[in-house]
Formats: sequence, structure tokens, C-alpha cells
Amino acid sequence: MQTHDAPLAPARIGILLREWRAARRLSQLDLALDAELSARHLSYIETGKAQPSREVLGRLAQALDMPLRERNALLVAAGYAPHYPESALGAPDMARIEQAIALMLRQQEPYPAFLLNRYWDIVAANGAALRLNRFLLDGRDSPHRNMLRHVFDPQDLRAVLVNHEEVASDLLGHLHALVASSPGDAKARALLDEVLAYPGVPPHWRRRQPGAAPAPLLSTVFRNNGQELRFFSTITTFGTPRDVTLDELHIESCFPLDEATAAFCQALARPE
Repeated sequence: MQTHDAPLAPARIGILLREWRAARRLSQLDLALDAELSARHLSYIETGKAQPSREVLGRLAQALDMPLRERNALLVAAGYAPHYPESALGAPDMARIEQAIALMLRQQEPYPAFLLNRYWDIVAANGAALRLNRFLLDGRDSPHRNMLRHVFDPQDLRAVLVNHEEVASDLLGHLHALVASSPGDAKARALLDEVLAYPGVPPHWRRRQPGAAPAPLLSTVFRNNGQELRFFSTITTFGTPRDVTLDELHIESCFPLDEATAAFCQALARPE
């Protein structure tokens, strides 16, 4: 039995596909070719004249490189059940993944490592990250559990981040890209608005720079109490995830850029 909302589904699908095409800078013909559809068929889907099958939606989502959460949203908009599960960390199905994550965080000792979600919330961190944070904040606890807020808040790590402009600009570029590539993500948009409201944000940071390429290697330089610490970071993602939660997680591992930083981290890890 159809509900009164059923006729709205094709229109919603069309809106979503047009938003994602614009975000990916694809013409209707480009997307049709990538998804192995005729341009006419895609046009009919976008205008609500044709109801796409699950298989066609899967090909479109693949061609648009949509995150798993957004693929589920596309299916739901078409009246289908979501395809990808979303398991909370702590659920039995995620036990082995959690063990692997905990091992990777521990193996990074005595250097910092963080488990982050798509909004740069710090889901977990190793002991080195906590020790470094306490040193940089003179023993205070950070008011945030989010990497962007750490960097932009003058009451947080921003005050001791020597190359703040470089790091903040890079992170903001990633956030702008997330907002542009996920048009329906209200949480990402709200985070962008919040970050831009912090004092001292240059006007040109408020606009996305589509042609700007991310730095191949991002370094962070901290200075506190006469001690300068220099790190570079690597990002680990989970290949071919089949779960929404796992698709949105990554591990950021920090490595020392010089011997002085390495020695300080090693000393910080020793019991007092």
C-alpha cells in the first residue's frame, strides 16, 4: 500500500542527484556515462519521470563516490530500505574492529594518535595524545573533544600552535570540501558556521577555494614553556568498509619531525 508521500520520492531523488552532481562538478552526461546509463534515463530520474531500481541507484552512488551514509539516504528517498548497517562502537559486531583500533593507537606510543570521525570529533586517543595535551595546556583539560575546535578556539591549543594559520587553513579546507560534497549534511554545515565564528578568522577563509590542493604533508609546530615540538601526521582509513560508522572513521598518527621532539615524547612517557 502506498502512502500519500510516495509521489514525492522521485522528486526528492532528483534533487539529491542534482545536488551531488553539482558537488562533484559533473554534467548529466558525465554522470550517465560513469554510471553506464543513457543520458535520457538519468534525465527522467532527475525529473521524476522514472523510478530507479536499487541497482541503478547503486551505480549512481558509486559514480558520485557517495559516502555510505549518503547512499543509504538516497535509497530511503527512493522508498527502499537502507543497504549499509550503522553499528555503534561497542556493539558486538564491532568488537574486532575496536581491538584493531586500540592496538594501532597503542603501537603509536610514545607519539600521539587519535581516532576521529567525519566531523573531526575525537572518538579515542592514546596516552601520548593525552600527555601532550596536558603539557600544552599547562595541566588543564581541553574544553573540547573536537580537532577543529582545538585548533580554532583561542582558549585551547590555538594559543600554543606556532603554525596556526597553516594548520587551521588546511583543516578548514577539508571542512569546506565536506560541506560541498555532502549537501544534506546539516551537522557539517553547523560545524563550519561555528568554526568561522571564532575570532581572527580571515575573510577569505569563509569561501571555499575549489582549486586549492591539500598539502601533501601537514606539519604541526607547538611551543610552550620554552619547549618547541614539531610533528607531521599520517591518516589511516579503513579499506572497503561495509558499515556507515567504519566508513566515517580514520586514525591520525603523529610522528616527530626532529630528535628533540622524539626525545621529549619519550621522556613524557616515562613514569615519574
